[in-house]
Amino acid sequence: MNSSDTSVGRRSLWGTLGIYVGLAIAAFIMAFPFLFSFMTAFKSPKEFASNSPLALPQQWTLENFEAVLGGRINFVGAIVTTLLVVVVLVVGQVSSSVLAAYAFARLTFPGRDLIFWLFLSTMMIPATVIVIPLYLMMAQANQTDTFWGIVIPFMFASPYAVFLLRENFRGIPQELIDAARIDGAGTVTILTRIVVPMSTPILATLTLITVVTQWNSFMWPRIIADQNPQVITVATAGLQSPHNGNWTLVMAATTLALVPLIVLFIAFQKHIVASIALTGLK
Repeated sequence: MNSSDTSVGRRSLWGTLGIYVGLAIAAFIMAFPFLFSFMTAFKSPKEFASNSPLALPQQWTLENFEAVLGGRINFVGAIVTTLLVVVVLVVGQVSSSVLAAYAFARLTFPGRDLIFWLFLSTMMIPATVIVIPLYLMMAQANQTDTFWGIVIPFMFASPYAVFLLRENFRGIPQELIDAARIDGAGTVTILTRIVVPMSTPILATLTLITVVTQWNSFMWPRIIADQNPQVITVATAGLQSPHNGNWTLVMAATTLALVPLIVLFIAFQKHIVASIALTGLK
């Protein structure tokens, strides 16, 4: 090996090392808020006020979790409400998005492409713009401070989900669908037995995105149902008072709220990687 090859190899090694160092720094920066939340959750209010917020707990305590779970705010009820909201929204959004995406990808009807792009253009509208009209509609339907008031505006197909699924459905070979039609399969059979099973990685990723989005939703539940029923984000905000931030309680509630998402990510990790590989392959 000559000197030029050696220098190229060294530059490649240092370049790879620099990439890994940069990724490690970025990962630490992204994970630091979660580490801070975790450490603060196990501190007493006195220790949090007297010591550096960035220091490890001198005495690990569970009093913040006991206060959150048994306090004046029904945090357990908020967790149950959030779970129900997420389940209803995931089922509604994913199922309706699958139907809409298949129609836009495989069915032929007048104005299909125009309707699709008009529907997709709604992604450019900020969410804050539609809050007041949605609230007025729910108020006229007597759905304020109700479970259905939280879920009805968002339980149908979302533009992002329809776009993601449409592109995936269009990548399925047309020969498979034609062969199924020759065998006598109808549209519903093709969708449920061919298209959906072949799109499991994308559906798993879409499900995870929907769960995380709705689990962390704050603005709409706070506006439409501030007191009852409360979701976990609104209940966490309710732990604060005008004269006391109650940061140790807030961080304990935040830590509890993170646990289901971490478990869900671990469970869906293989499907997420498969969806990324599938998208890259296309």
